[in-house]
Amino acid sequence: MSLADLRKALKTEKMVFGTERTIKNLRNGKVKKVFIASNCPEDIKKDLEYYCKISKVDIEQLNQLNDELALTCKKNFPVSVVSY
Repeated sequence: MSLADLRKALKTEKMVFGTERTIKNLRNGKVKKVFIASNCPEDIKKDLEYYCKISKVDIEQLNQLNDELALTCKKNFPVSVVSY
């Protein structure tokens, strides 16, 4: 279900790729939802879960690896974190 949500968001929302930009936007309250690849490092996952909990933002763990997530997002580099 969450992959379908990601595909829909790719068409309708302005997406942010990367951990640092996502955390920065979470701190500023500019994020609605966060998607994480299945092989995202644990420390990054914990940081994102913490900031999402504070900001009351939904976080989705995807079943795709970061390379597969990059193909879904039509990027030519590995993507571990996507948000909008």
